[in-house]
Amino acid sequence: MDEEYDVIVLGTGLTECILSGIMSVNGKKVLHMDRNPYYGGESSSITPLEELYKRFELTDSPPESMGRGRDWNVDLIPKFLMANGQLVKMLLYTEVTRYLDFKVVEGSFVYKGGKIYKVPSTETEALASNLMGMFEKRRFRKFLVFVANFDENDPKTFEGVDPKVTTMKDVYKKFDLGQDVIDFTGHALALYRTDDYLDVPCLETINRIKLYSESLARYGKSPYLYPLYGLGELPQGFARLSAIYGGTYMLNKPVEEIVMEDGHVVGVKSEGEVARCKQLICDPSYIQDRVRKAGQVIRVICILSHPIKNTNDANSCQIIIPQNQVNRKSDGMFLTSFYIYVCMISYAHNVAAQGKYIAIVSTTVETSEPEAEIEPALELLEPIDQKFVSLSDLYEPTDDGTESQIFASSAYDATTHFETTCNDIKDIYKRMTGSDFDFENMKRKQNDVFGEDEQ
Repeated sequence: MDEEYDVIVLGTGLTECILSGIMSVNGKKVLHMDRNPYYGGESSSITPLEELYKRFELTDSPPESMGRGRDWNVDLIPKFLMANGQLVKMLLYTEVTRYLDFKVVEGSFVYKGGKIYKVPSTETEALASNLMGMFEKRRFRKFLVFVANFDENDPKTFEGVDPKVTTMKDVYKKFDLGQDVIDFTGHALALYRTDDYLDVPCLETINRIKLYSESLARYGKSPYLYPLYGLGELPQGFARLSAIYGGTYMLNKPVEEIVMEDGHVVGVKSEGEVARCKQLICDPSYIQDRVRKAGQVIRVICILSHPIKNTNDANSCQIIIPQNQVNRKSDGMFLTSFYIYVCMISYAHNVAAQGKYIAIVSTTVETSEPEAEIEPALELLEPIDQKFVSLSDLYEPTDDGTESQIFASSAYDATTHFETTCNDIKDIYKRMTGSDFDFENMKRKQNDVFGEDEQ
């Protein structure tokens, strides 16, 4: 503790561990502390199952039908990795992939009219899908071809669309797409949480749909990957990278005070000692006075003994439930404008006992009855062996860190992928270093003294 560091990191969530890894690879002296005795913070995987029961204050022990407790690794925050997305790129550039194994998630589905349908994202699937009538299929296929050929550096591919001016609403109009198709395109392909994207220029949406299609093209079943033994493996992989490059780790270390001088951070006090630093990265729970509540997410972990109905018995999948398919109030208004997400994984990923499935339902809370908001999703999962309900406040920093040199991460949102987390990492990196994030900065140095021997 009694040393001077370039960067101190508090909390071992995924955001913190990736930033700690990048800073260490770039030659910074890093001290990484966590008040918990385990890695992962909010984004950890809980094992054994008895520990999950304790954490949610259930008085019973898991029944024998749940199998051995240590066969379970249950994620507190459910997310998948886009196969062609930013987190996979970070894993590849840092070679953290050597510590992890992944499986492809077996399908992505969307809920409509009380039924579950596979999300069509290729021309062939679009023509075969039951989500649309014959003429709608042709129009949607045309739209997908336009997106696939679109290149922001080649105006010949624009077809009269100005990517920096034309709104997405107008692009949908141009291809004469109906409301149902617009819904699943915006939320199951472009993965937006609300409909605000319709009124802004279409470039980002087109790029998001391209990311989905390109991710899908890599493995075929779905665009998503999931690590064996659970998401808790991800922060540990990046923590290991940081340690290889000289980072110091201390778990079970209470943080008593963040020491400030003249408005900026100079150190962290723990158990009577002060470790000094120039910059501090932390999750919101370490600096309650510098964050504001930006909402709430409800997550319900459900243990099942069966796959979800109408998903072709998939052992892993995502289901997106648009708000206009459920939750109508008597006056016709929507109860919630956010989407409900279901992530399902199973024993096939070494996270549950043989024959068991874990489905996690999440959405952004909008009413005083959050459990009622997700009831339609829970109905799809019946019968449920055991439920664990959590309400998490979403905090975001009120201070961008330029003055204080304290850089807080944002809480993990309700989306089922890590793209928003990666955007947060890139944003913090830019504020800390003053330069744009570049994946090249994450590459292991070939002849670094801390580099591992080739395996």
